[in-house]
Amino acid sequence: MRGIITIHPAWVLFCVILGTTTVSLNNSTINPAIPVFIEHFHLSPMVATWIMAAFMTSMGITMPLTNYLSQKFGRKCLYLTGIGIFLVGSIMGAWASSIEAILTARVIQGIASGLIIPLSLALIYAVYPKPERGRITGIWGAAVMLSPAVGPLIGSLIIETFSWPALFLINLPFAFVALVVGIVVLPKTKQESSASFDGIGYLLIAFGIGVLLFATGQIRSLEDFQQLNNLLLICVGISLLIGFVIWSLRHPHPLLDLTLFSITGYRYSTIIAVAQAIAMFETLFLLPLLIQMVLGLSPIVTGLLLLTTAICASLAGQFAGKQLDQKGPQCVVTCGLIIAGGATLGLGFISIYSPLWLLYLVCALRGVGVGLSYIPITTAGINTLPDKMVTQGSVMNNISRRLCSSLMLVLGAIWLELSLNQTGMSLPDQYASAISSLFLMTGSLILLTFPLALFFPKEHDTFPKKRGMSHPLSINHQPLSNKEDTL
Repeated sequence: MRGIITIHPAWVLFCVILGTTTVSLNNSTINPAIPVFIEHFHLSPMVATWIMAAFMTSMGITMPLTNYLSQKFGRKCLYLTGIGIFLVGSIMGAWASSIEAILTARVIQGIASGLIIPLSLALIYAVYPKPERGRITGIWGAAVMLSPAVGPLIGSLIIETFSWPALFLINLPFAFVALVVGIVVLPKTKQESSASFDGIGYLLIAFGIGVLLFATGQIRSLEDFQQLNNLLLICVGISLLIGFVIWSLRHPHPLLDLTLFSITGYRYSTIIAVAQAIAMFETLFLLPLLIQMVLGLSPIVTGLLLLTTAICASLAGQFAGKQLDQKGPQCVVTCGLIIAGGATLGLGFISIYSPLWLLYLVCALRGVGVGLSYIPITTAGINTLPDKMVTQGSVMNNISRRLCSSLMLVLGAIWLELSLNQTGMSLPDQYASAISSLFLMTGSLILLTFPLALFFPKEHDTFPKKRGMSHPLSINHQPLSNKEDTL
């Protein structure tokens, strides 16, 4: 029977979207509840930040393992294990009676997320051919982009209606459905019992990421940055990551094969995705300050603006996915980067004299630009890789985006702190000047990457065409057999 009944790929897409959005929503719904945790457990603000930091750090440490574990046990097994671990963490969080238990639950959820998120695209790509991936990842990206925007609103409603344990309980039905559906529909992939584990490489990157995320999580001001222990931690984290790069380039079977970056399309796509991720996180940081500290508007306006951006990004992403399949990434991604960069520059010119409708228009345009470029360029880059390297490519793309965004957020906060020390200006004017300059720098960063999209190599330019030549990674890949593709 397992070889007769064919599962439609749309069920795989449904399962992956359900798992990914559950994880993403869980993280963003917790944000509005931080003050509630502070009051309930009598926490200091620094301890309370670890409710978020514990999740992000454990996820960052787990991600580098995903490629090895997926080879060892198969993508399906690892994805379902991640969903199961996430369920356990959510149950522990709902029944937690101390901050220690909350943090433990968040660590467990972070470990699960580090397994689930990098596998999402790999599972989708396993059942959809390259000519359809743009359209499909457009649908997946729409859900991914909406989740962070609606999460705080959902979290606020849950807190107002119920109590904080409901923030964990809400995950259970969705994760359970994703687990059950996944058992039935996800395709099995070949396990490589002989896959070698690069223990030294993992220790270098795990401690490097962990130390760097821990250090950046401690920095809230210039004074924090100047503390010797934080500076030391940042230097140690960067040194460990440099050591990981040197080790990986010399090791015959590294944990993550950095020669993926020798593939032009993948390298270009990662650079563009990193720039867009930096802009997204900087905007999430700066927009509330602009709305509340400069314009004097309600936090609700911030939520509506972020929701406007997310909706426009989701709609544009679906259009961009179809264009990617039909015409390639050059035109659609280039247009997206120009629109996103221009709109981000536009946020730098918003002042107290600007009408509110203009702010909504700029945020909507920024959403369109992000939707046309962010997910499509990631899809185009991963399409240049052999199928066997998709998980690894997704892992390195995620790690690059998260590390660079964390570092740039710290630098942005330091810039803001320095700008607020000016004399002869009122505090709102100081905020306006600093925020404006950060938006202008961020928009310029996006625009600097559009030549990479414009000259993105076509697929036939990426792989060697002469007979007898192999891909630079020298991977011998066989497509999934019918038995592995069907149930």
